[in-house]
Amino acid sequence: MTDTRVISTWTELTRDSAIYLLFTFFAIKVYIFLFCCTRTSEMSSFSMATHPEALRRERILNSKLYFDVPLSKVSIIYSSAYDISFMGIEKLHPFDSSKWGRVCKFLVSDGFLEEKAIVEPLEASKIDLLVVHSENYLNSLKSSATVARITEVPPVAFFPNFLVQQKVLYPFRKQVGGTILAAKLATERGWAINIGGGFHHCTAERGGGFCAFADISLCIHFAFLRLRLSRVMIIDLDAHQGNGHETDLGDDSILSADRVYILDMYNPNIYPFDYRARRFIDQNIEVVSGTTTDEYLRKLDEALEVASRNFQPELVIYNAGTDILDGDPLGLLKISPDGITSRDEKVFRFAREKSIPLVMLTSGGYMKSSARVIADSIENLSRQGLIQTRPE
Repeated sequence: MTDTRVISTWTELTRDSAIYLLFTFFAIKVYIFLFCCTRTSEMSSFSMATHPEALRRERILNSKLYFDVPLSKVSIIYSSAYDISFMGIEKLHPFDSSKWGRVCKFLVSDGFLEEKAIVEPLEASKIDLLVVHSENYLNSLKSSATVARITEVPPVAFFPNFLVQQKVLYPFRKQVGGTILAAKLATERGWAINIGGGFHHCTAERGGGFCAFADISLCIHFAFLRLRLSRVMIIDLDAHQGNGHETDLGDDSILSADRVYILDMYNPNIYPFDYRARRFIDQNIEVVSGTTTDEYLRKLDEALEVASRNFQPELVIYNAGTDILDGDPLGLLKISPDGITSRDEKVFRFAREKSIPLVMLTSGGYMKSSARVIADSIENLSRQGLIQTRPE
């Protein structure tokens, strides 16, 4: 009887010990697993923090701004959200903040474009913008006073920031999405026009001149990674110097001079007077106040000839500001509407003859007549067979 109890007790102890050992074994395994997971996460976070290019790469690859566009759409990008209407105070700036919509209305009413064939882009998210911009800069836009300085409309400073985000910065973010998408469309179809964008005064760390986001720099980063391009040419023919992307070129190793070539033809006597940024221009063509159409087009012909010898791009980003028009209060040049049409045709032919995909951005232009001039130029490109404004 005693032996039986001893054996029973021993069996229970052995069983309890086995269960304890088994539990301890699994507990250790779970601890090791959790430790490894935590360590991996910490190492990953550390790696991202210490290797910003890895983080940038991840953001670009995870972005939704690139999407497939059906053939029922043409390579013209626009959204009604582009147009800025903010209780009338947008009229305090000479920029026509409804010109983008009016360009499309002209194209539709003239029979060159069907409204349903226009491509609507997605809004650039904060994660998308962080590909170029810093967290500090994006946080600074939460101050209405900062946005007022960038847009050069002082009353904006007195509005709640949620309104400023909705009425001013959201339209800009949509246009950024359009610029980025345009590169994908251009590589697929040979050309793309974003009826907006061209915010060439904004750098990674500072906005200005009615430019809150660096859409050209963002477009190039996306194109390098997602489209596997290695050489991009910027042809900036806005009346103002494109100091934003020029500064980014100088400060960012990814946008090095052997990968990005800048042809900038601008009036040196007007904003922004950014002499540091001028150092990063490959072709610096100055057209002083009062320059007329014939002289302007002659200089452009010469510049394009030099560019074709100096650089072989895989994509051209054409910043086609119309503030070079005669009478523009900020550009101070004297280019006729027909001169704008000729200018745009020359750039498109430059790209077409070399089979280089081209992205066109509408950029600056501070007269009500700009919208009509842009539409007329696009219609001419269509008539010349340089673009196709009807679905295949």
